[in-house]
Amino acid sequence: MDSRIPYDDYPVVFLPAYENPPAWIPPHERVYHPDYNNELTQFLPRIVTLKKPPGAQLGFNIRGGKASQLGIFISKVIPDSDAHRAGLQEGDQVLAVNDVDFQDIEHSKKSQFTALEQRREVRGGSELDI
Repeated sequence: MDSRIPYDDYPVVFLPAYENPPAWIPPHERVYHPDYNNELTQFLPRIVTLKKPPGAQLGFNIRGGKASQLGIFISKVIPDSDAHRAGLQEGDQVLAVNDVDFQDIEHSKKSQFTALEQRREVRGGSELDI
């Protein structure tokens, strides 16, 4: 006996209307075109330095680590915190903390390390080096 569902019994899915792509901009016109952003520095790693007094919080949370096969990422930044004023954003990736590579570190080891430190350097944008 065939257990396949007939094609007509599948639910109908309506897709949004097709949106045409933007007009092509020749390379020689891109530099000054208002619809073309040539500013790529927002995607480059940056260094953010945060100084943590003993017992104080830096003002952000992290997620990820080796077990999730992802890096360590900023999951929340507390408004008006030192991290917020330094420019950290949700989604920034922590690349290193005080010259310790965080790209392949376990979340538990990261937590032990950062509990002891006094200073953080964070690089980010899309990526970040705490």
